Amino acid sequence: MSKNELPLPALYDAKNADRYGYAPDEQAVFSAAAEHKKAHAIKPSASDTSNVHLLLIDVQKDFCFPQGSLYVGGRSGRGAMDDNRRIADFIYKNLGAISQITTTMDTHFAYQIFFPAFWVDREGEPLKAHREITTAQIDGGEVKPNPAVAKWLCGGNYGWLCKQVRHYTAELEKAGKYTLYLWPPHCLLGGSGHALAGVIHEARLFHAFARGAQSHVEVKGGHPLTENYSVMQPEVLTRHDGKALAQKNTSFLRTLLTADAVLIAGQAASHCVKSSIDDILTEIVSTDKALAKKVYVLTDCMSAVTVPDGKGGWAVDFTQAADDALGRFAQAGMNLVKSTDPMSKWLL
Repeated sequence: MSKNELPLPALYDAKNADRYGYAPDEQAVFSAAAEHKKAHAIKPSASDTSNVHLLLIDVQKDFCFPQGSLYVGGRSGRGAMDDNRRIADFIYKNLGAISQITTTMDTHFAYQIFFPAFWVDREGEPLKAHREITTAQIDGGEVKPNPAVAKWLCGGNYGWLCKQVRHYTAELEKAGKYTLYLWPPHCLLGGSGHALAGVIHEARLFHAFARGAQSHVEVKGGHPLTENYSVMQPEVLTRHDGKALAQKNTSFLRTLLTADAVLIAGQAASHCVKSSIDDILTEIVSTDKALAKKVYVLTDCMSAVTVPDGKGGWAVDFTQAADDALGRFAQAGMNLVKSTDPMSKWLL
């Protein structure tokens, strides 16, 4: 594994990190990567003596640009766009050190338990985004699942569906991680917001072509009855009748924990990044706590969810939740690092 930083390729334009509509010419990426590999004697990742795995979480257009339906702007307002520029810089400079890259992709449909369309109020009117749903609200009849979804979701058994959503919110509240939160529709499969940010897609393809490594993707979030913040597992795994609702992504978790180093970046620090690292840490604690030292969190390549109130403040601000999570990860033995610092200074 080479820890020497490489120059940025001529193909790369950092300004594309700000462009929602940017899409790389994939054939041009292939050709440029071949030239770059030859010019800098870049070896295939299969020859690496250490397996360094870069995990990029949900770097998709809906999260990464103001035009997206759930832009992660952080408190600066530029959050994910600046993060993506730093991620791309990091990939290009460290092509020789990064063995493989996996991108996760939040993948949803029109009706999901965390979308407003899934719910109605006591008068049968649809709900709005950016609100919580609690078990108490369900018990009080304030909210209920949309009867229109019952036929295709559970064979028309609306009673079963009502029991399931109550079980779901109760399980979330019991776990203490999240209360069910309604998000605007985002990352809908087939929509433009589902795609990776162009500058990230370009960088991961460049890496794949330069190093002979596959451009792996882990898809998450398609089950209509559970949230899937973490790529490792959904938030709730059981149904109210005791049967399985979903399952852990054990194969990918094993892939990460057998790597020599796992580098993590992406969106959002307060939610999908936080939840994914939490699940990795839970597995580490149950097997070997010393494994935590192989995890490196690129803190300058992720931002927290914020929602401006239009008055100069925030209607929603999850920055503190992200900061608290980073503190816990560091205390557990994980490494908090910056992408702008040479890897040779922090990769053990």
